[in-house]
Amino acid sequence: MAEIVELLADVVGAGNVLTGDDVSPDYAHDEALTATPSVPLAVVRPGSTEEVAAVLKVADELHLPVTARGSGTGLSGAAISPPDGILVSFERMKAILEIDLDNHVAVVQPGVTLEELNTALAVHGLIYPVFPGESSASLGGNVATNAGGMRAIKYGVTRHHVLGLEAVLANGDVIRTGGKFVKTSTGYDLTQLLVGSEGTLALVTEATLKLHPRLAHAATVLAPFTTLDEVTAAVPRIVASGIGPLILEYVDMITMAAITAHVGLDLGIPEPVRDAALAYLVIVLESAHEARLDDDVASLGELLGELGAMDVYVLPPQAATQLISAREKAFFVAKAHGADDIVDLVVPRAAIPQYMLAVAAVAKEHGALITGCGHVGDGNVHLSVFQPDPEERTEVLRAVFRAGMALGGAISGEHGIGTEKKKYFLELEDPVKLELMRAVKRAFDPNGILGPGNLLD
Repeated sequence: MAEIVELLADVVGAGNVLTGDDVSPDYAHDEALTATPSVPLAVVRPGSTEEVAAVLKVADELHLPVTARGSGTGLSGAAISPPDGILVSFERMKAILEIDLDNHVAVVQPGVTLEELNTALAVHGLIYPVFPGESSASLGGNVATNAGGMRAIKYGVTRHHVLGLEAVLANGDVIRTGGKFVKTSTGYDLTQLLVGSEGTLALVTEATLKLHPRLAHAATVLAPFTTLDEVTAAVPRIVASGIGPLILEYVDMITMAAITAHVGLDLGIPEPVRDAALAYLVIVLESAHEARLDDDVASLGELLGELGAMDVYVLPPQAATQLISAREKAFFVAKAHGADDIVDLVVPRAAIPQYMLAVAAVAKEHGALITGCGHVGDGNVHLSVFQPDPEERTEVLRAVFRAGMALGGAISGEHGIGTEKKKYFLELEDPVKLELMRAVKRAFDPNGILGPGNLLD
């Protein structure tokens, strides 16, 4: 132990190697509801790519497990180190290295948070539009999980905005992939291979990100429906209308009541409508021109009426901001109400009604309560599972995942597999694909030190 600490201290300085009682409890967990906290052998806080490379060289030579950590806001257990491992925290590597106004890109270190980046971009009239619902999330963590969020219906997810990476391989080698360009046909796309790899292939030390103009005007429309079928039938019509929503969400009646109560928000919806509504569509439009936005809102209102909405409410700016914020915090509301797990399965959006019927049947069979909301525009369904019995909950989750995959879906749309969904992933995924992933893992990390227990055994 003392020898390991000494070797690491030689790289990053003694003050940046934490052990024993100096390791804060915050380093022992992320936001996964089911993960067991674990204090690592040592927390290492590198300040540069060179230091990350030196740390990994030491770890690879000694076969020490290495776990990367950004802000610890993940929901899959992927940022939790085993007790015999090194936790590499990127809290010191949080510089915005460049904002290139001509190429519309930002170059950032992994510890930069979404809030920090977008605050810096605002003065230039730009935005990094991927927002998974937690402004304190780090860009490195977003890259690791291919984070998405409510704006994916318009702007896509993290991989659509990562143009290039600097990353350190397990043996300490440093590579650069991509660059300040939007297309390439030059060999394997290593950038996209690393995006979403959950820290199992390399540690990202720099990301080149695509930026967008920050549009000045936005409006939020709320539409209650009496059936989920009507909600999902409305979605392709809204997408095909050309209005181009920034956000297109569904929220079931239980979740809507919980998140609005959590922030003390009264949306002014008449009680008869609230009582009859089974689900809501929340639609946000944006535009550079106020008059054009007004026209789009009017067109959307007419369309929603034709599609069976009970009514259409254009929310005042303050209420709109509160509702979107409340929706972004739905996980924390579910946690506060005692949810035992959160899943984020994704299915083709047209299959959502069939999928939710299957979920209801699973809940009834196993005596569970399952509530939800989701990015209905891209089929990403977020479910809060209330079933305290671990064995029953395992059966619930297995059935929920199997039902989604049978409809052409996948276990996770944006949270990642990590340690907490791994057993279902390894059981239900195509074994040929899993072996190919293992071969990729061996090529990047022959000694298997990176992301121990994450994604693959």
